Amino acid sequence: MNASKKLFERFFFPLGARCDRWSKLVSVTSQWGSGSKTRAEVDSALTDLHELETFHGYPGMETIATLADLVESGEPARAAALATHYYRELTSNTMGQPVDGLDSDGSILTGKIAGSEHMITRSSAPGRRSDHPYFEVLVVSDTNQFQGRAISQELARLSNNRDPFSYSTVVVDNFFDAFSAALLNPALAAVIISDGFVFSNHESPLLNKLTERLKNTDAYDLLGLREISEQPQEQLTLRLSQTLRKVRPELDLYLLLDQRVEEIAGKAEGVRRVFYSLEETRELHYAILEGVAKRYSTPFFDKLKQYSQRPIATFHALPIARGKSIFKSHWIQDMGEFYGTNLFLAESSATTGGLDSLLEPTGTIKEAQEMAARAFGAEHAFFVTNGTSTSNKMVLQALLAPGDIAIVDRNCHKSHHYGMVLSGVFPLYLDAFPIEPYSMYGGVPLHSIKKALLDLKREGKLDRVRMVDLTNCTFDGHIYNTRRVMEECLAIKPDLIFLWDEAWFGFARFSPFFRSRTAMGAAQELETWFRDQKSIDRYEEQQKQLGANPTDEDLLKTRLFPDPRRVRLRVYQTHSTHKSMSALRQGSMVLVRDVDFEDVEEQFKEAVYTHCSTSPNQNLIASLDIARRQMELEGYGLVANAVEVALTIRREIENHPEIGKYFPVLKGDHMVPEEFRKSGLDYLSPDTNWADALQSLEEDEFCLDPTRMTMVCGEAGFDGTEFKQMLAEHNIQVNKTSRNTVLLQANINNTRSDVAALILTLLQISTEINNRHSRDAFETRKDSLMNDVPKLPNFSRFHNSFRKDAKSQTSEGDIRNAFYAAQTGSGFEYYKLQDSAIDDLLKSGRELVAANFVIPYPPGFPLLVPGQVITAEIMDFMRKLDVSEIHGYNAKRGLKVFSEAQLAL
Repeated sequence: MNASKKLFERFFFPLGARCDRWSKLVSVTSQWGSGSKTRAEVDSALTDLHELETFHGYPGMETIATLADLVESGEPARAAALATHYYRELTSNTMGQPVDGLDSDGSILTGKIAGSEHMITRSSAPGRRSDHPYFEVLVVSDTNQFQGRAISQELARLSNNRDPFSYSTVVVDNFFDAFSAALLNPALAAVIISDGFVFSNHESPLLNKLTERLKNTDAYDLLGLREISEQPQEQLTLRLSQTLRKVRPELDLYLLLDQRVEEIAGKAEGVRRVFYSLEETRELHYAILEGVAKRYSTPFFDKLKQYSQRPIATFHALPIARGKSIFKSHWIQDMGEFYGTNLFLAESSATTGGLDSLLEPTGTIKEAQEMAARAFGAEHAFFVTNGTSTSNKMVLQALLAPGDIAIVDRNCHKSHHYGMVLSGVFPLYLDAFPIEPYSMYGGVPLHSIKKALLDLKREGKLDRVRMVDLTNCTFDGHIYNTRRVMEECLAIKPDLIFLWDEAWFGFARFSPFFRSRTAMGAAQELETWFRDQKSIDRYEEQQKQLGANPTDEDLLKTRLFPDPRRVRLRVYQTHSTHKSMSALRQGSMVLVRDVDFEDVEEQFKEAVYTHCSTSPNQNLIASLDIARRQMELEGYGLVANAVEVALTIRREIENHPEIGKYFPVLKGDHMVPEEFRKSGLDYLSPDTNWADALQSLEEDEFCLDPTRMTMVCGEAGFDGTEFKQMLAEHNIQVNKTSRNTVLLQANINNTRSDVAALILTLLQISTEINNRHSRDAFETRKDSLMNDVPKLPNFSRFHNSFRKDAKSQTSEGDIRNAFYAAQTGSGFEYYKLQDSAIDDLLKSGRELVAANFVIPYPPGFPLLVPGQVITAEIMDFMRKLDVSEIHGYNAKRGLKVFSEAQLAL
């Protein structure tokens, strides 16, 4: 198998390999000229590059042909100069610059490589102009590519400098290469599918393995393999469009057909336009430009830019608007110099002139939110300017009422807990699986969620259960099987509402691997599945197997399927746009797919009015608009790069003898128990490929977000807080910490230079550790951090004073009553953490009950909530945490608890 196919078959194949191959070609051609490399080595490097450039329009195959000509004619200096030019363009993203001193007459160049002839006229070839945004168009054509080349040439002829964008075309002649191009070329923005192509013109072991391994799973449908293998070949056109929509839904799809265009148009769901043959190539060109322009449009940002350039006299709030109070000041001019003029020109309290109102949008903000909904696969999207903490509280207040029951991950962000207080809901807290050696929790097992629902059903409380509220992915990177969780829960209660806090996972929409594990992605799949008769058949078949009265034990061990005819699919997703995309801090969104949203829209608006500021920051709103534009147009490549950065860090650390010894990054087997990851997927295994990855995403209850890396520092004798500070002194910023780890997060902002800076810093610290004289003290400290770890406590229970029914076997509690009892009462008791009186009271049988939230940082989740019974295990954990920041703990007075007299009231 050739090198590109091997590269493609890897899961999370590195898109950076393209630049590496250009770099290698530069090196070998330069050294060939000096005699230190052979012609055979140059040919090998050129062939490797050819295999990737097949899927790219710029520099593309024409440039490879030119390079082949120069090599064939024995001109290493010119070949090296041309290779260097394009390598620098690719790495600096400054493509479209003229190539000087290579082709003085601009004549047609011909060249042969891999048995094909390629031609380019430098003066008329389509391609990238440095002054225009650039994208590429995939053309899938007949097996000889005659029609594809004709389409490309005609589109090139129609392109001109007046177009708002420039683009190049990539021509392939089979389904598999079209699929490969969609994965390997992040610059693609549109696809033209014409008649006459075949499924594959080469043998692919991956495709065979993928087909066999996934044949009996839902993931088999991801690539359209089931339909393709069961339908005649004339269906390939529609199957390819469906597959590309699943893999990269942001791409505009166009069909260019020779026959039956009217009939096929009626079946071409998700296709932007259907054209007949080549009769309207000009319209095709304009359609391509218009499709990209629709995604490029940022309604609010565009209006804000226009507004900032108007000569406005403000007799309104915000003296800072227009910047006059800044730039005319003798004392704060440095503020203006630091931030620049546009920041202040764009500041305004106005909601007119095209700027719109965030609380009641009817214009540009409304349009921007509708575009965000489309981009993220939602039916509705709402911009939030004070963080996902507020987004979560808005959703909880809108959908829950006092006395309702919500099933909640005890380790979720504190905004959920406070949202429960505000709404008056009774939370039923569930514990996530523990990762004891590293003082962290994973996710809540599906078995626990189902058991909670069945217990509530048995006690006649299922009608009060309104919501399942979970974090996906968790702070440490645990990703739920969202579709399976929702399916099985809906089988028990078909009108459950799901709130998925995806604060750290917003980027996942733009990864074909993780999209199905997002709330919106899974909801979209379920909607499609529930419309299929097969979903009813599967449900009825299971009902026959279970019988009329299945026991709870039977239901717990069965993979449940709901009755699609009864399901009311109601899914909400919150995400911190600023955490993983190019939005300003506190930029957040609420995404909705709820069949009953019309019924709750008014109360949702009330929640927006309650929590949303009446003075939202215009620049922040604009940044949400811009973040959507960027992710729709280049999100696929940016996310792929973030994953590549993370895997590079993991690989370099694992393979380094010193760094890997002191600062290993935890793998899946450390982070997810075997029972929840039966596939055993390892991102770093050289044998891991698409089949393994799709099997894991289909079957595993939990998988890991590869961009989140838990690095152990206890092996080096540092606790998490200490090591985080040490890295900061080397200009390395990391995320959260635990007793013996720090969390690194790769994102779309990271570069290979960032990776090099991290690796160099770790090497320097590792060298310092090796040079230490006192090994005994080092080993003692290491043993304490790695072995003397506190046992992670589970949620205990609510005190009977804060339960509706003290005899109930389910553990939901009235957190709101407990919270306000602690705010309005008197006679509370206070105990310092190290006070032995706590231990004496617990041993005596006294129930100590927390009067407020207690949230240590790290780990950052409430160890105690108002009304919770304090246990010896909780106290032991808090004492061993050895942290300086504990929210809700009064350092002067101590831990606040209810007195016995208060609890007796």
